[in-house]
Amino acid sequence: MGLLIEGRWTDQWYDTKSTGGRFVRQESAFRGKVTADGSSGFKAEPDRYHLYVSYACPWAHRTLIVRALKKLEDVISVDVVDPFMGAQGWTFDDIRTGIRSPGATGDRVNGKAALHEVYTLAKPDYTGRVTVPVLWDKQTRAIVNNESAEIIRMLNSEFDEWAERSVDLSPADLLPQIDAINAEVYDRVNNGVYKAGFATDQAVYEEAVTGLFEMLDRLEAHLSAHRWLVGDQLTEADIRLFTTLLRFDPVYHGHFKCNLRALREYPALWGFTREIAQLPGVAATIEMTHIKRHYYESHRTINPTGIVPKGPVLDLTAPHGREQLPEMR
Repeated sequence: MGLLIEGRWTDQWYDTKSTGGRFVRQESAFRGKVTADGSSGFKAEPDRYHLYVSYACPWAHRTLIVRALKKLEDVISVDVVDPFMGAQGWTFDDIRTGIRSPGATGDRVNGKAALHEVYTLAKPDYTGRVTVPVLWDKQTRAIVNNESAEIIRMLNSEFDEWAERSVDLSPADLLPQIDAINAEVYDRVNNGVYKAGFATDQAVYEEAVTGLFEMLDRLEAHLSAHRWLVGDQLTEADIRLFTTLLRFDPVYHGHFKCNLRALREYPALWGFTREIAQLPGVAATIEMTHIKRHYYESHRTINPTGIVPKGPVLDLTAPHGREQLPEMR
């Protein structure tokens, strides 16, 4: 893991010494917006925009799921980085071998070897972390946005001329509730697992793990009585929670020491995870080999040997039994 400093790549892990052992996530730097009418400077058009993603990354996974649910596969193209993240950060081939891992695509738009080269193509003096997802404009050769929360809202609403309009993951009347639950889930679950896993102080770790499981307990109680997090339909809030839950037992439980309980010990959360995994198009976005290889092979400060565990065995296709749950109105 590294970062760019005025356009020059530096292999540098997160600094937790200056933060008292706390992992602090950097804000996304590119915050442009694609709009249906083009008023933003980036007009929604088919085959103009391109996503750079990692199958391993929960933030990038959100964009793949929304793209699939909205049936935008033929409208917005995708390239996938290699699961191993080494001294050059995200790369399109495994830099240890020079061989492309199954499922990685190479950079078919700009022909770059590393994602940080795409960043400097857009902004030669860029300073900051190089993250996925990236929404790239093939017409102006610019990065539009690298904030997943904003990208999924663009995919949900701005491409409806070509998308599945019956799917609306961010309905206007539910946005206040969606934003509220998103904020809590982000802080204590989505980012909470990282705050625990990357902590370098015992008290900081315990604080993060405690907050994480308090929130999981609350979510379990809610999802035991309601099918979805907000309203009477699937929303982006469900997708944002799902990508963390999917990775919980295979990665966060052991690798990030989030082991008070396994996800499978939460009947409602585990059923919720299976239900979303079984939605049309979602299974094709799940690459568990990339997920496990990325975390266990890349984070050598946490897993020095790079050994990838064989388990756990998870059956995402098992009946979830959530069809009869009442929706929250």
